[in-house]
Amino acid sequence: MDKQGEQQQTSLQITGMTCAACANRIEKGLKKMDGVAEANVNFALEKASVTFDPSQVNVADLEGKIQALGYDTVKDTADFTIVGMTCAACATRIEKGLNKLPGISKAVVNLALETAHVEYSAAEVSTREMVNKVAQLGYKAIPKEEAAGDHKQQEIRHKKMQLAVSAVLSFPLLWAMVSHFSFTSWIYLPEFLMNPWVQLVLATPVQFIIGRQFYVSAYKALRNKSANMDVLVSLGTSAAYFYSLVLTLQWAGSTDVHRHAPDMYYETSAILITLIILGKLFEILAKGRTSEAIQKLMGLQAKTALVIRDGEEISIPVEEVLIGDLVLVKPGEKIPVDGEVAEGFSAVDESMLTGESLPVEKKAGDALIGSTVNKNGSLKMKATRVGKDTALAHIIRVVEEAQGSKAPIQRIADVISGIFVPIVVGLAVVTFMIWFIWAAPGEFATALEKAIAVLVIACPCALGLATPTSIMAGSGRAAELGILFKGGEHLEAMQKVQTIVLDKTGTVTKGKPELTDVRMEAAMDEAGVLRLIGSAEKQSEHPLAEAIVAGIIAKGIELTAAEQFEAIPGYGIRAVVAGREVLIGTRKLLQREAIDYGKASAVMERLESDGKTAMLVAVDQRYAGLVAVADTIKDSSKEAISQLKHMGIKVIMMTGDNERTAQAIAQQVGIDHVLAEVLPEGKAEEVRKLQIQGVTVAMVGDGINDAPALATADVGLAIGTGTDIAMEAADVTLMRGELTSIADAIVMSRKTMTNIKQNLFWALGYNALGIPIAALGLLAPWVAGAAMALSSVSVVLNALRLQRVKL
Repeated sequence: MDKQGEQQQTSLQITGMTCAACANRIEKGLKKMDGVAEANVNFALEKASVTFDPSQVNVADLEGKIQALGYDTVKDTADFTIVGMTCAACATRIEKGLNKLPGISKAVVNLALETAHVEYSAAEVSTREMVNKVAQLGYKAIPKEEAAGDHKQQEIRHKKMQLAVSAVLSFPLLWAMVSHFSFTSWIYLPEFLMNPWVQLVLATPVQFIIGRQFYVSAYKALRNKSANMDVLVSLGTSAAYFYSLVLTLQWAGSTDVHRHAPDMYYETSAILITLIILGKLFEILAKGRTSEAIQKLMGLQAKTALVIRDGEEISIPVEEVLIGDLVLVKPGEKIPVDGEVAEGFSAVDESMLTGESLPVEKKAGDALIGSTVNKNGSLKMKATRVGKDTALAHIIRVVEEAQGSKAPIQRIADVISGIFVPIVVGLAVVTFMIWFIWAAPGEFATALEKAIAVLVIACPCALGLATPTSIMAGSGRAAELGILFKGGEHLEAMQKVQTIVLDKTGTVTKGKPELTDVRMEAAMDEAGVLRLIGSAEKQSEHPLAEAIVAGIIAKGIELTAAEQFEAIPGYGIRAVVAGREVLIGTRKLLQREAIDYGKASAVMERLESDGKTAMLVAVDQRYAGLVAVADTIKDSSKEAISQLKHMGIKVIMMTGDNERTAQAIAQQVGIDHVLAEVLPEGKAEEVRKLQIQGVTVAMVGDGINDAPALATADVGLAIGTGTDIAMEAADVTLMRGELTSIADAIVMSRKTMTNIKQNLFWALGYNALGIPIAALGLLAPWVAGAAMALSSVSVVLNALRLQRVKL
């Protein structure tokens, strides 16, 4: 067996798809290629996401396959002036180097002109990375103005132009048709519009110039032994056009001087094509709105950065910031990249990431997140993550992948749309035969009209759009609310969750101990004793000591330096501050020193039963009081647990802490089920035990030790304020770090799935009702065309309602 290379993922923008059958055909074609592990084609986004082995297949091969199937890919292009080449070997070296970068499908270097032309996917590689690659090879690349425009805007302009031409040519035909009815006899109709030759001249450009796209797409589909919506449109409009052409030629060949113009169907084909173009334009405009979430996220990015290089401040595009660069961020400016404060003090508004409205104070050594806003002080920061590695870039990537992925429910639509067109063609033939032989014997025109109506109304566009548009809108809205779903399958799975397992530390609690209680003897000066405790604990590196010091400083008490300090493992600390001996620690420490603390025993036990860590304090060999530290509960935890219970979900807290502490925390937030003293390696096993009982389990955690359990659960949710490893293992990231986001995630999942079901019901119900009505002769073909266009637009508009969800 051949050794598999490392898997690579690429995203390709596809043009030419008209319905879900097209997406299915491309998907199947890509999956058959050697080296392709997974292929996902999203009809609504017009994107293919492909996982492949680069040692067996490359991006150019994938694009070639898509083109062979009758479609095309959209590529960004970039041109560079190359400095430093001396021979053909230089050009070849640069060409090979660029072609090895992920996302580049073609790179051509011209030695004579000293230029490089690159075709690439902007989702995977930037022009800055190309410049850096050329620099690594020992040359210099200077970007020219990017040649690629926005293909979506070009497509909208093209569709508008087609619609305008088609409408102008079709209107006289519609005028002629409308005037035929008895109730419209009052409408004036110029005689020349009834002339078959005039109608032929008007209809032909619409049929073969505007409608050329349908013929081309239908031919490519049939050549690949499949059928799509364009096969139906081509069959229907061609039948109407060519039947009318035959009647026109018969009329022209007649010798009867009193001949009347026959009833022709040029308007049927022309108006159908016009309506379909109009529907496609509405669809493109509506689909553009479903990706607004991505555009909003991209809009948060800073455009430039003020970098200090060689002692000078220079303003450069944010793409050119390098790891290790010293960046100056002035008050009111966006922080350009991820990094840490090197110098200065300020408050930073991180609401775009955390949802927390209060600015966070930042000092030297603190982490900064790109695209957050520096409020009041100047900061010098060291860049640690740039380009595609920043937190915002990661969020955008996750949302794009989620919007491009498929939910399992979409398989229903894929299966139906795959067999739909041949069935509809069969139904149209049966309809024609019934009308021609039985319902209207010998009336070819009548039978043809009914068959055309069946062909047109049965278009499977709405079915293909039903799921992906809802996934796009739902996952986009969720991202705006700080909930990142990694894929459509996770968005669907979330609404099935029956049990949620919560890690305690950092999830239910803040994960950071705080000073909660100070109990001093009546004879003692509280501020004075706290100054001694803080000054002593300042020398310790223990997390509980840091919490005590932070709590004392927060009370406005100034600390001094300890003259002596000694840590006594298992007992506590001994220090001398301002000439006074200070002991802080456990019962054992004071017992060893024969100091009486009897009156504190009851208070200490009560604090410990509440899950707090209490420490006794003695000054100059005399009991002075006690302080207690606890990992405090997040403000939102109690409300979140209440919400989940109200939704009928069982909540379990899992922790490595002892039973008493765990129960104390659980009681405070209203959790009834506790798994205590669970070792890190045992967390995944506890999740498996629940799954064996047939329960759908979601695991919520934030630490490295939670990663196996997050991966094991049916849905893993990582707290966004936790570790990168936890977020990597999880299916959903809660960026705001609050447990209330769990209920929000479930609500978004439920609303999205309801929306998908509404879309599928509408799309399938529309066809189930429309085809029989058309077959019975109750729909004119042009009315069927309008209804078909309306069905696709209505599905997209229904999906867009998800963007207005309020939680």
